[in-house]
Amino acid sequence: MVISKAASESDLSVHSTFASRYVRVSLPRFKMPENSIPKDAAYQIINDELMLDGNPRLNLASFVTTWMEPECDKLIMDSINKNYVDMDEYPVTTELQNRCVNMIAHLFNAPLGEGEAAIGVGTVGSSEAIMLAGLAFKRKWQNKMKAQGKPHDKPNIVTGANVQVCWEKFARYFEVELKEVKLEDGYYVMDPEKAVEMVDENTICVAAILGSTLNGEFEDVKRLNDLLVEKNKETGWDTPIHVDAASGGFIAPFIYPEIEWDFRLPLVKSINVSGHKYGLVYAGIGWVIWRNKEDLPEELIFHINYLGADQPTFTLNFSKGSSQVIAQYYQLIRLGYEGYKNIMENCQENTMVLREGLEKTERFNIVSKEIGVPLVAFSLKDSSRHNEFEISEHLRRFGWIVPAYTMPANAEHVTVLRVVIREDFSRTLAERLVADIEKVLHELDTLPAKVTAKLAATAEGEGSSGHKKSPMEVQLEITNVWKKFVAERKKTKNVIC
Repeated sequence: MVISKAASESDLSVHSTFASRYVRVSLPRFKMPENSIPKDAAYQIINDELMLDGNPRLNLASFVTTWMEPECDKLIMDSINKNYVDMDEYPVTTELQNRCVNMIAHLFNAPLGEGEAAIGVGTVGSSEAIMLAGLAFKRKWQNKMKAQGKPHDKPNIVTGANVQVCWEKFARYFEVELKEVKLEDGYYVMDPEKAVEMVDENTICVAAILGSTLNGEFEDVKRLNDLLVEKNKETGWDTPIHVDAASGGFIAPFIYPEIEWDFRLPLVKSINVSGHKYGLVYAGIGWVIWRNKEDLPEELIFHINYLGADQPTFTLNFSKGSSQVIAQYYQLIRLGYEGYKNIMENCQENTMVLREGLEKTERFNIVSKEIGVPLVAFSLKDSSRHNEFEISEHLRRFGWIVPAYTMPANAEHVTVLRVVIREDFSRTLAERLVADIEKVLHELDTLPAKVTAKLAATAEGEGSSGHKKSPMEVQLEITNVWKKFVAERKKTKNVIC
């Protein structure tokens, strides 16, 4: 006799997730729910909602790595439960970080003796790395000014207006005046001559960018170093240089070895680089390297022993995962110099394919340079009817995420689109993107101009002051309207940037 029983309402093992009550109610958004739900239902519901995210591989706005080999993925998952800060419990992980620091320091031509350990640390990203480097410069400057009996309460730092926002955060959080060299139309990086002119006795360092976020261009660190050497001789100061190589640090050594930007220059005292960009590791790893031990004040290093042994630490956070450190070491030994060089050359070649494809349309001005980070920044030659923000919006229908943005102060009237070429962006994808951009241009050409035309007609007319606006003023006003339009759309979609 076969004994059977009907499934009770509480026997969930026989139910499909989509046949259960859990898909009939809204997910909690503000308060933790009172009751538990089955693990498969929680997974399915969250996974379904995440499908609405963009495809990371098609996110051409980001410099951050979106693909790694399956073997490295496995290493990451195997070590995801290791807290990096537990150095005594995980000594091998600590050793791998030290090996990464040494390899990167040698890549940047640090003046190290045979068998000498480099001075550096792994960070959550370049933002933390920049904070640490900035703190080291500030403390060294303060110590020097105190020893000379001079005021030490008004430090400043000189950068270009094209710096990433983390520099503004450093200045605001740690009370350092940020002196920005304004950009010029057609010249979107820091001018070394103007930067050195802004240096004074209270300047803790000049920050140069190896790979501008705006157009990928390398700033002329060699020229900056030479000018600063002369100024230091004239004034008796010893103003140093920090190189923000977040994007370009893993590019220049492999395809532009002749460019002098690193520790070969005597005033370069520290360099940061993002392992999660062209270091080819998933998001969450950066590095900061100092020229020598004297450039990192000892009083900034903490020593703890409550995890089992004396451990030096110089970070802004404490606990963090070990996975990204291990992944960085994997990439360094897996690829070696040869592998990184091949990948960067591929990125460079695919950049040229995209650049040439856009030039053939005869609709765009290319703003980016051929030497620099592999990206293409471009703007419309004629934006009187439709602009870059509309192109960006229409490309999303094809799955592409291509940002449109305006340049900083003194060049706000210039709007550009930017495509970052990463390791996993093939020639086929480059050609497909050009084809899709041509489709978007054709579609826009067949549509009547909307906000742009109306605004242009108003802006070109007589204003309340009775003068006709210049083409630059018209374009700036059009750009501002589109920025507000895009921002409002993001708000209505609950998108947080």
